Amino acid sequence: MKSTITNLFCPSCNKEYKHTILINLCECGLPLLVNYDLEKAKTTLTKESLPHRQNSMWRYTEVLPVLKTENIVTLGEGMTPLQSSVSIGNKYGVNNLYFKDESTNPTGSFKARGLAMAVSKAKELGVKKIIIPTAGNAGSALAAYCARANIKCKVIMPDSTPDAFAIDVIYHGGEVEKVAGSIKDAGVRVHELVENENWFAVSTLKEPYRIEGKKTMGYELAEQLDFVLPDVIIYPTGGGTGLIGMWKAFDEMEQLRWIDSRRPKMVSVQSIGCAPIVKAFNDGTNNAELWENPTTHAAGLRVPGAIGDFLILDAIRKSNGTALAVSEEAISNGTKDMSCLEGIFPAPEGGASLAAFYELVKSEFIKQDDTVVIFNTGSGYKYLDVLKERI
Repeated sequence: MKSTITNLFCPSCNKEYKHTILINLCECGLPLLVNYDLEKAKTTLTKESLPHRQNSMWRYTEVLPVLKTENIVTLGEGMTPLQSSVSIGNKYGVNNLYFKDESTNPTGSFKARGLAMAVSKAKELGVKKIIIPTAGNAGSALAAYCARANIKCKVIMPDSTPDAFAIDVIYHGGEVEKVAGSIKDAGVRVHELVENENWFAVSTLKEPYRIEGKKTMGYELAEQLDFVLPDVIIYPTGGGTGLIGMWKAFDEMEQLRWIDSRRPKMVSVQSIGCAPIVKAFNDGTNNAELWENPTTHAAGLRVPGAIGDFLILDAIRKSNGTALAVSEEAISNGTKDMSCLEGIFPAPEGGASLAAFYELVKSEFIKQDDTVVIFNTGSGYKYLDVLKERI
């Protein structure tokens, strides 16, 4: 049971690269994705083999990029619970509503998946120091996995980032630098430090491997629903790596003969204070304009521009999905409802997903018999200083 990785490729210009080199983006400036020998993978990666595998995202070894087991840096990430709704589904007349609760991951969010993979592959390729721009959870995850791998870590975050994230990084031995502005400004500072101090950057979709960790959410959903994908997936979208990753996973699973060609309607959720993907979707464009002066208390949604915008929009449209922006009040109400009606204490990004669910039921985009999965991407405990202001 070994990785069947073959090469890296650019989904925009189709240029290919060896997977043995350390690389960030394609020469054209756009994200790279990973290819696998899926014919080889399906000889060992079978549905029947899964119950006998480890209970983490690393159970899908054949379609993950790390070649040697000793390079895997893990804290037990993945295989998060898919919770059936006990209240909200009945209240809104949706018979099969689920919450995929990523807050149970190490460091409290779905970012553990992507950063575990990125750090593992960086270790395999000999990287000694890693840097990242973050709105919060990605920095926490990177610091934890770098500590585990004995790799130096530096995190650049906007000065508006909730305090818990900086404290988390520091306790894991990482270095924190705060900048004025948004994650875009943090990204500019990362670029400066990469150029001047030879750090390796693992910014969202600016290296090929974070998405490979995030795609495991798609594999898990298939397993947890007996290999019948849901009708609708509601996903809070900042950089959008998880949405793109799941879409990639669905294609791989079809080639593995785990699922058929049917796909969930992919729903991208943003805040009205930062909604570049929603605007591009509504405008019918393939790329999103940079959002000026982004504002939202859901820090993970405060991403004014995503380098993978064309991949996000492609997945939404091919799935007959949609993109919608919700208000700050709706995000706050969604956060409270998920907590008091379902017992899941979500990050505001999860609250945004529930707010979108309400809108989609009202507009009849979601039907009574649809199977719907709402993603809560992180823990509310990281946002206590923000949430106490909204009680």
